[in-house]
Amino acid sequence: MQLSVIILNYNVRYFLELCVSSVQKAIEGLDAEIIVVDNNSTDESCQMMKERFPQVKLIENKENTGFPKGNNIGVAQAKGEYICILNPDTVVAEDTFLKILNSKLQTPNSKLGIIGCKLIDGTGKFLPESKRGVPTPWVAFTKIFGLYKIFPKWKVMNQYYAQQLAVNQSGKVAILVGAFMVMKRELYTDLGGFDENCFMYSDDIDLSYMALKKGKSNFYFHETTVIHFKGESTIRDGLYMKRFREAMQFFYKKHFNQSFIFDVMMKIGAAFFSVLKMFQGRTVSKTKPANFIFVTEKKENRALLKNFNVQEVFSTIDFSKNAERTEFIIDLNSVSYKKAIQLMEANKNTQYTFKFLLPHANFLIGSNSSNERGEVVFLE
Repeated sequence: MQLSVIILNYNVRYFLELCVSSVQKAIEGLDAEIIVVDNNSTDESCQMMKERFPQVKLIENKENTGFPKGNNIGVAQAKGEYICILNPDTVVAEDTFLKILNSKLQTPNSKLGIIGCKLIDGTGKFLPESKRGVPTPWVAFTKIFGLYKIFPKWKVMNQYYAQQLAVNQSGKVAILVGAFMVMKRELYTDLGGFDENCFMYSDDIDLSYMALKKGKSNFYFHETTVIHFKGESTIRDGLYMKRFREAMQFFYKKHFNQSFIFDVMMKIGAAFFSVLKMFQGRTVSKTKPANFIFVTEKKENRALLKNFNVQEVFSTIDFSKNAERTEFIIDLNSVSYKKAIQLMEANKNTQYTFKFLLPHANFLIGSNSSNERGEVVFLE
């Protein structure tokens, strides 16, 4: 078998449905499997999987075992030569896996580490964590105090988000994000999988760094784009702050010699960023769209949105003519996942938001900000 896609889910039933729908399209023509590991969700995620995707392997954990252990459980049952660790709040294009598996990354196969790709949020905005450097004490310092923004072209300052590589430039990077990671199953096993001593948040940094220490080369591959809505499994509360702080401290204690000064600096930095993320994650007041535009290839599908005052259009819409606050409802019954992603990426605008209409679904789904929980709108 070529590929096993491991999706760890916790209480994101509707985003999981969107994710698995896109992955099913993306593995057509490949010898591949999907494994969904559920960490004891209480939102009928497992029931949905059994009804909508009975052919997908579902592992039902009896407790929330955390990100590392949950993924390790899934990989232990994988049969593919390659594995993809994939968040449930993602959407892949139909050719994502084919492109990744066929990519020529100018490195001997024996040296190939982990492959990541370009990630965008639910508004089409590029997510800089798609490619990162090793967060050494100095690199962490430049991040904490925003020096990477002030001096983006200075090599000594721009390593946190691997700014030596352009967004649309594939190449070697140190750290990739756990929302989308592809690697040989043999490498994952050799690395020991995700370290289960870390509940979440620094596990992807640790796994990427462990691959580097094994002499492997990790790669950022820009030729395919994946949507990552972000934060759907996490409520940014006091527990989030505690675990975020613990995760940062875990990585540094494991891989770096610490001085007292550095330890104090990292505690302050971790506390600052956990508070910042908590406030960023709070829901802000939303301005209702002035217009709803239905992006479809089939005129008759307009009937699916009978309670919406929409202007029906084709997917070749001229986005530039819409200056007002506009929400685009993309009909995945007729528009491909790849085209939907391309539309979002090419037409990102502070006035635009996007929602998806899935086949055989009675809801719209999307996210207006990478710092907020996503939105599910049910159709009557």
